[in-house]
Amino acid sequence: MVVLDYGSGNLRSAQRALQRAGAEVEVTEDVDAAVNADGLVVPGVGAFAACMQGLRAVGGDKIIDQRLAGGRPVLGICVGMQVLFELGVEHGERTEGCGQWPGTVARLHADVLPHMGWNTVRTPSGSALFAGIDEGTRFYFVHSYAVRDWQLVTNPPFQPPLVTWANHGEDFVAAVENGALVATQFHPEKSGDAGATVLRNWLRDIAG
Repeated sequence: MVVLDYGSGNLRSAQRALQRAGAEVEVTEDVDAAVNADGLVVPGVGAFAACMQGLRAVGGDKIIDQRLAGGRPVLGICVGMQVLFELGVEHGERTEGCGQWPGTVARLHADVLPHMGWNTVRTPSGSALFAGIDEGTRFYFVHSYAVRDWQLVTNPPFQPPLVTWANHGEDFVAAVENGALVATQFHPEKSGDAGATVLRNWLRDIAG
């Protein structure tokens, strides 16, 4: 298991959480290790533009492409989820993302920002990531930007992603399950037992 080191924070907490969930984890920017690992975790904190700059500097966008082309699991966390979308808009600045999913990351319409603390989520039927987690369980969020009003067009025979939603002022995407590509806007590594269950579920799916 590799946590991709591209200059973003939160690397070691992600590593420790995965280790507690039973994984052997290396934090590295090495391309070969990142491409060939059983699973790749892309964490992220801070600004969308800065994360994309760091990701491209180590070839992270190409690593993600290469892994997904081979059906190899990738987990994005917080801004590591946001950069998987087409576009980020912050302070009027538009930054191209990895483009794995259509959609724009934009500032939430809410009275209080950042959205910081514990919040419930609405999970879709058939979710593997949230298996065994009770409705009403809270997860830990820290963000001011998110994907809102995400409209997906299904292209048969491909199945649409499973989308989990949360609300802070308005609905936003809290998690996505899309084959080998999975991501959470919340921080599973800071979400206590519920976050640990999410990580174990992801690791279980990798193990097959």
